[in-house]
Amino acid sequence: MNGLKLPNDKVTIELSVKEAMALAAGVRFHEQTRIAAEARKKVLSSLESILIPESNKIHYQLLEV
Repeated sequence: MNGLKLPNDKVTIELSVKEAMALAAGVRFHEQTRIAAEARKKVLSSLESILIPESNKIHYQLLEV
């Protein structure tokens, strides 16, 4: 992957059964269309916290422009 070193840490994410089904098998729940999107947000948020530690983030709202 272009010399990018990724940590071998494990990620633990709490998903509901429906969220897991939506991500793993592509199951769609017509009454609750946002289930897959919410599950992806949980996964991305967890990955972001590992790959971009809090100390390296720029809080744009704190910049005086």
